[in-house]
Amino acid sequence: MEGRLARIFIRLGSVITLAFLYVPLFVVAIYAFSKSRSGSWPPQLFTLHWFSVAWQDPTLRGAIGTSIVAAVCATSIALVLGTLASFAVHKFRFFGRDTVSFILVLPIALPGIVTALALSSAVQQASGSTGLTFGLVAIILGHATFCVVVVFNNVVARLRRTPGSWVEASMDLGGDGPMTFRRVTLPNLRTALIAAALLAFGLSFDEIVVTKYLAGSTLTLPLWIYNNISKPFQRPIVNVVSLVVLLVSLIPVYIAQRLTGSAQGLAAESTERAIDEAGPG
Repeated sequence: MEGRLARIFIRLGSVITLAFLYVPLFVVAIYAFSKSRSGSWPPQLFTLHWFSVAWQDPTLRGAIGTSIVAAVCATSIALVLGTLASFAVHKFRFFGRDTVSFILVLPIALPGIVTALALSSAVQQASGSTGLTFGLVAIILGHATFCVVVVFNNVVARLRRTPGSWVEASMDLGGDGPMTFRRVTLPNLRTALIAAALLAFGLSFDEIVVTKYLAGSTLTLPLWIYNNISKPFQRPIVNVVSLVVLLVSLIPVYIAQRLTGSAQGLAAESTERAIDEAGPG
């Protein structure tokens, strides 16, 4: 009886949690097809008029382009720095190694407003000596600070699951460092890097708190939504944009999840095959 009650409560809790997360998104999706500008219930369905209105808005198209550029650049920086940091932490033993790992994951663990204020102060202090000002470059650098965490966590996790004997075997067979990295290490990290890049891109593309403090006069898609959501006549367009962003955001998350799961499955199959070949001895 206790086991049955526990299963019922777990299922009920799961349903409530999923409803809490996804019912608001479902409501926004419905209103994207409403004929009325107002948010009255029930909505007057069905129209695609607001999709064409949104596409014809040049300010919106510019904001989307800016968000894509910022996300691509921040992801590229994060891939380089996060991968190098993961190799340093995983391969070498040095004083303060655990502290470095903690510092690397701290930006994403802190509240977004704290990170935003810190980055804003850093840009203000650096503007006099480096010429860095609020705008697209500041947004890219700010987004890269927390995108690095995503790359670092994915790559270091994969490195920890990679047997060190693979690299040793490559060295024994005459492979130098670059060849071992190209033919052994990189193929094993490929799916982790792709998954990290997709997640970092999605994280940067949707970021608003840090962007708000670093953008200056630059307009990104989250800022466009933030600026227009309180305007009654713009609300249908905001609903349309939110629906499209939601659907597009699902793609990198789904691909990253599939890549991570496939990589884990291949690693498990390789381990089982190696055990079977080794025999009972």
